[in-house]
Amino acid sequence: MWEGLGLQVFLMCLGAVLCSAVATSAPLEHSHRHRLSLHRHRERTGKEGQVLHRSKRGWVWNQFFVIEEYTGPDPVLVGRLHSDVDAGDGNCKYILSGEGAGTIFVIDDKTGNIHATKTLDREEQAQYTLTAQAVDRATNKPLEPPSEFIVKVQDINDNPPEFLHGPYYARVPEMSNVGTSVMQVTATDADDPTYGNSARLVYSILQGQPYFSVEPQTGIIRTALPNMDREARQEYDVVIQAKDMGGHMGGLSGTTEVKITLTDVNDNPPKFPQSVYAMSVSEDKVSGEEVGRLKAKDPDLGENGLVSYRFIEGDGMTVFEITTDTDTREGVIKLRKPVDFETKRAYTLRVEASNTHLDPRFIAWGPYKDTATVKVMVEDADEPPAFMATSYSFEVEENARDGTVVGRVHAKDTDVANNPVRYMIPRYTDVEQFFSVGPEDGIIKTTRPLDRETLPWHNISVSATEIGGHHQDTKVRVNIKVKDMNDNAPEFATQNEILVCENVSPGKLIETVSAVDKDEMVHRQYFHFSIAPEAVNNQNFSLKDNRGGWLKCVCE
Repeated sequence: MWEGLGLQVFLMCLGAVLCSAVATSAPLEHSHRHRLSLHRHRERTGKEGQVLHRSKRGWVWNQFFVIEEYTGPDPVLVGRLHSDVDAGDGNCKYILSGEGAGTIFVIDDKTGNIHATKTLDREEQAQYTLTAQAVDRATNKPLEPPSEFIVKVQDINDNPPEFLHGPYYARVPEMSNVGTSVMQVTATDADDPTYGNSARLVYSILQGQPYFSVEPQTGIIRTALPNMDREARQEYDVVIQAKDMGGHMGGLSGTTEVKITLTDVNDNPPKFPQSVYAMSVSEDKVSGEEVGRLKAKDPDLGENGLVSYRFIEGDGMTVFEITTDTDTREGVIKLRKPVDFETKRAYTLRVEASNTHLDPRFIAWGPYKDTATVKVMVEDADEPPAFMATSYSFEVEENARDGTVVGRVHAKDTDVANNPVRYMIPRYTDVEQFFSVGPEDGIIKTTRPLDRETLPWHNISVSATEIGGHHQDTKVRVNIKVKDMNDNAPEFATQNEILVCENVSPGKLIETVSAVDKDEMVHRQYFHFSIAPEAVNNQNFSLKDNRGGWLKCVCE
């Protein structure tokens, strides 16, 4: 390796440079003496008979090192270049070119000492490639071929770990098992990972115990407590630290915040806040009207907290129905059919509330349902009087005198008060006022004679009004038939003059006569026809009576 040595390259580390000048110069002088002795040794060998041919000298070098971030008062000695052709008479000149030559790195052209004039940062540039050459000072002709060498910036722990993506947000189901992975956080360190422990990171948890833990080497955050309940606490602020130097004292550190939210699972059954609910409904309510509401509370969220309601027993299961309000999660009780205070005044129902979505992992924690009793009281409403019949039909003879009794209607107050009832005929149903009704007894009478032939039926209404209360009234239809009396004489249909030819043979049909009667058929079943005695020459004609008259000639 030493054969053909043209230029000796010595590595001077900054640690040695920062020591005493004596300690620094001693290795240089020793190396120089060593090189000189080798040169003399080669020359003596040649004098003893071995002819040596000096080959072209080349550069022999190693990497130079300079510690980053040095801020001393003087330039840092990086290393020294020296050539065997340098006799020390000042004729050899050292020159430097390449990255940073003349600005960052300078060389003493007489001694070959290289200094760094500026503070270096390994994270900006980790190494520099330079070219060194020895030339004749007078002619600038090369004394040795040029050669490249590298100055490496040696790392120091000057960068703390950084979490580039924080703060972090994570979610984990409540009631998760201990050790459930929540998420992984990762820090980066700009220091050299291949040199020392400057970039060797260790993770620890500064805030968030005892609920969570972090794996020191991976940064994986895990649950550390069992049965963490979202309903008790939903969010946690966890602080994770990354420390370099393997976590040892003197290392730099960085922190990040992790906001962890517990997500909901169905781990709570619905629960009625009270065991008995009292409600009331008025008997005047119609089907479909709301009676009341009740709610079973479930602290779970979303579908985990959905509750459905149903009747499971009771004496009002056919009278009431229950549905679920999807917005408020209440059970809404409504009338299925009207209730009657006078018939039944109270109902008792048993209501069950249950979750609609179950989590198989927590079935054993059930049952996921609850029951409550609902008592519904029926309230008495001030109802109008009720007639004993839905309608009435009566008959009365025509031409009956005024005040003839037609019939009687009857209504009563169905309320508990049982107030008396007053009757009247609305005038718009009996415009000509043929009838009257007793205000207290409901007896209907005629007020004047009726004529069947003019109006055979009278359809009127009778109103019953409760005396006291809210004066509510109700009406009933009354149909009155006028019975027929034989009070109308027959009338000939026509009054035409009958003409007959002379010398008509006996028995010849001359004319048929007919008559009508306004009375009912029972009173005009048969008519009797005859020729009036005052008729002239009535013996010349005959008249047959058979629901009609046949007028015939009896003589010529």
